[in-house]
Amino acid sequence: MSEPTTRRASGISAAVVALALVALLAVVVWWTVTTDPSAEWASPLGTLAAWSVFVPAALVARRIPARVSAALVLLGSLLLGAAAIAAPPATSNDSARYAWDGIVQKAGISPYAHVPADETLRPLRPAWLFQDAGPDGTCHSNPFPTGTETTTNIPGGSTLCTAINRPAVPTVYPAVAELYFLAVRLIPGSEVGFIVFQLAGLLLSLAVTVALLAFLRRTGRPAHHAVWWAWSPLVAFEAINGAHVDALGTALALAAALLLVGGRTLGSGVAFGAAVATKLIPAISAPALLYRRPVRFVAAAIATFAVAYVPYVLASGWAVLGYLPEYLRSEGYDGQDSPRFTLLKLVLPASWAAPAALVLLLGLAIYVWRTTDSARPWDGQVLMAGGMLLIVSPSYPWYALLLLPFVVLSGLYEFTAIAPALALMYFTGAEPYGQSAARWGLGAVVVIVVAATVVRRRRQHASGSRWSIRR
Repeated sequence: MSEPTTRRASGISAAVVALALVALLAVVVWWTVTTDPSAEWASPLGTLAAWSVFVPAALVARRIPARVSAALVLLGSLLLGAAAIAAPPATSNDSARYAWDGIVQKAGISPYAHVPADETLRPLRPAWLFQDAGPDGTCHSNPFPTGTETTTNIPGGSTLCTAINRPAVPTVYPAVAELYFLAVRLIPGSEVGFIVFQLAGLLLSLAVTVALLAFLRRTGRPAHHAVWWAWSPLVAFEAINGAHVDALGTALALAAALLLVGGRTLGSGVAFGAAVATKLIPAISAPALLYRRPVRFVAAAIATFAVAYVPYVLASGWAVLGYLPEYLRSEGYDGQDSPRFTLLKLVLPASWAAPAALVLLLGLAIYVWRTTDSARPWDGQVLMAGGMLLIVSPSYPWYALLLLPFVVLSGLYEFTAIAPALALMYFTGAEPYGQSAARWGLGAVVVIVVAATVVRRRRQHASGSRWSIRR
């Protein structure tokens, strides 16, 4: 092919990719800015629209000319992030609790010591998080963009209107998450709202994008692979607009994997311990990281986890457990009436689901531990995180953030389908559509994963190269 023809083809490819990015950007803007998230149809429709545009865009991104691919991936990440912070969190009020925990700590008070509804903390309450109910004891105006919670569990029996979910229970977040909440709220005044955590989420998402691009370049892989994180609707909606702290846990878990591959076991253990002390969920990827000096790795992780808790234990004692034990029960992890363990409950009694899930995850952990390739631990991390999400089936899409960087590094893109399935579970609720959405959504993911695995193995067998399909 002549040079002018090659240039023309590259220009056409770049234009197609740019149009795909613009289409994705338009969907994100529509979802975050112009749509009322309280409408029952808005969030599921927006999610389906975003993923329907994103997947073709990610596939077309393979045609990005190599000389501009990294810049275009990063630019797209920045533009989508800017669109995502153009409106307050649309589908979750978790960042309201983050903000409150940060404000309390800034005042020198342990976040584990008081519930948000505690009247002793009234002087700290900003108007964008708390308002008193009207004379009739109701919250008429629904003043908070993330939704309004009410509680009467305060002295005198009065009603408090707040943006914080579960305002009458202690915080559920671990120590590093609490340190992050303090760090984000340390400079802004209490009157500054959700935007600071959204900006922090944008910075974290960009940091992960840059880390992925740097590693792909160092290992000679095309930069376009990073779009599966950088342009993902899950990142835009949950890491940035929703500002979920899972973005920090994901960034630390990625750092742990990259440091370990680079031979820095101690630093990897520190990063991994911090990741687990952010959201606990990254602990599921541990079996894939025990291939190099495991004792040193585990010791560094445990020490980091423990050190992070020291100031909080000194201030609050055993109260640092917060709402976690009750949270696990309230979320249905006992296997009873909830979407948890959806696929297992298709073939097992509900009371057997939790023990069966534990056995399956233990077996998967042993398999991953024994078969991890030291040059590619992220293959095992995808299997562990993806397997956990399919087996346990939590109906929170932001839990899937942990998957995406390792999907980029492993090339196991079929596991990306877990994210929209969890999103639809979240938006459809428990009944009457939630159980059906969970069964059909997660069942479809299993079919996609199995089919992709079969095709990949056939191609690898035909080519005689284990990783040829991932290039």
